[in-house]
Formats: sequence, structure tokens, C-alpha cells
Amino acid sequence: MMKYSDSAFEKADLVIEQRRRKAENDQQNRMLEISKDAPEVEILQRNLRNTGLELVKLIMQGGNDTHFLIEKIKEKNLSTQHTIEELLEAVKGDRHYLDVHYYCEKCKDTGYSEGRRCSCMEDLLRKFTTEELNRNCLIELHDFSEFFLDFYDKSSDGSFSPYEKMRQNLEYCKEYAENFNTKSPSLFFFGKTGLGKTFLSSCIAKAMLEKNVNVAFGSIIDFLRKIENEHFGKEQGDTLNILIDADIVILDDLGSEFLTAFTESALYDIINCRINLSKPTIISTNLSYSELDRKYNERIVSRLTGCFVPLSFVGKDIRHIKMIRNMR
Repeated sequence: MMKYSDSAFEKADLVIEQRRRKAENDQQNRMLEISKDAPEVEILQRNLRNTGLELVKLIMQGGNDTHFLIEKIKEKNLSTQHTIEELLEAVKGDRHYLDVHYYCEKCKDTGYSEGRRCSCMEDLLRKFTTEELNRNCLIELHDFSEFFLDFYDKSSDGSFSPYEKMRQNLEYCKEYAENFNTKSPSLFFFGKTGLGKTFLSSCIAKAMLEKNVNVAFGSIIDFLRKIENEHFGKEQGDTLNILIDADIVILDDLGSEFLTAFTESALYDIINCRINLSKPTIISTNLSYSELDRKYNERIVSRLTGCFVPLSFVGKDIRHIKMIRNMR
């Protein structure tokens, strides 16, 4: 089971409390509204409260006919409730208009159901724990509108020009972000350095965050370093499980990390577990396929080449192009 920080619990509790207060306040507002639009409903509800007091008195007093009287009051209450629902249906088109409409009906916005943390609470804990992990990310987030195709050459050697290829990549990533769901495929960005892999990854990450998707985004070096430090007790956290559990994980710069038996095992766990859970992952690398073969074991390479949609990034190093343009 994933470990959550005290901060994540505090934030989740606050959201749950805010949801509960909002649901209760909304109900009170609807009660005030109904008292003006259909005052007979308020009268009937008052009658229900009064019969509740009658029931308490009968039970406390006892008597031979107590059971009979209680049943009569219950029948009267059911009839009154039915009348209220019919009036609400006529006035508001909703028989349950005056119910408390909780964000989560399962736990009634308490965060707990049947003695266990509710799924709504778990979702919030995962969200805030992942946000804490993302705060350490040094990669700047961008919009797709900031991705400029004029850095790519339009000339062609007979196949697609770099411009056309990158235009297709841009459109694919925009559609991917727009239509993202739990069944979206995993993506593998590959190509030489400075061609926009990290940039487009950050665009997808930002789009996911704006949709409130639970996304973990960062460099593989930083993630693996945290996983290793946590494993050997140098840091507190649960980065490995966060990365396995997130709705989408975006891992930047595969191949830049210092590979050991431990980090290779951790990398395999992330990739393999997410494949088994059918959770989408986006990985970028500057390595060629032959370099991947030399650096990583067959289990990792086979999953990258067999379970990810490849997107090839082509052209000249944009950083160099920008530097030359700035010098003019």
C-alpha cells in the first residue's frame, strides 16, 4: 500500500470537509428556496419533526398499545414523505431536491466508508502526494502554442521533411492530450538531443494537470535517485509506488541516468508494472535503438519497443539554431 505524507492527509481532509460543507450549505439554500416556492413543503416537514418527538415520548412512556401507535405514526410519516416528494416533483422536477447532494454518496463526504478510507479520499491522497513529487521537478511546463515549427527544415530528401514530420508529431501530441483517457497508449519519444522531446512532453504534462489528471512528470535521473535514497533510508517518501500508481507518468531523458543493478531493476518495475496495469507512460530518450540495446537488458528494451507507440524526432539541434539566430 502506498505511503502518504502528513501534508497529503491534511490537504485531503480539508478538501473532504469543504465538500461536505458545500453539500450541506447547498441543501440549506434549497430549503430556503422551497419555503418560498412551496411553503406547504415546509409545513409537512415540520409535521414530520413533530411526529418524531411523538415517537420518542411513546417509547419512553410504554404501554400496551405502544406498538400499535408507533406503527400508525410510521404509516403517517411515510404518507407525508410521499406527499413531500410529489410536491417537489411538481415544483422542481426532482423528488429528491431537498436531499443533501454529497460529492461522494458512498461516504457522505466523510472520507471513510465501512471503517475504511473511501476511494474519494484515496484519490485525493494520490493527487496531493504526486503534486508533492512534481514540485521537485526542474523541467519547465509549456503550452503547445509555444512549440514553433519554423525551427525545422522544410526541405526533403525524398521522404518527409523534418518540418512535416515534426508537424505530425505536434498534432499527434495535441490530440493525445485532448483525448487522453485511461486507455490511451504509452508513447516513446526518440531522437537526437535538442529536437523538442522534452518540450512536447512538458506540453502534455501541463495539459494533463489542467484536466486534473494525476500525472507524475520529471527526469528519470531525479526519480531513480529518489527511489534509491528512499530504499536505503536516506530520504522519506514512496516515489516508486507513486510512479506506478499515477494516471500517467512522463519520464524524461532515458539513458542519462547512471545505471546500476538497483536502478535498472527500479526502472523495469516502473515500466513493467504500468504495462501490466494498462496505465499510459511517456518516455523520451536521446539514445538510438542500437544504443538502447547496449545499455539496457532485453526485458526493458522489449517492452519499450513492443508496448509503446514510437515517435521519431528529427531535424537539427534547436538550441544551436536559436544561438545562431541570436548572434545575427
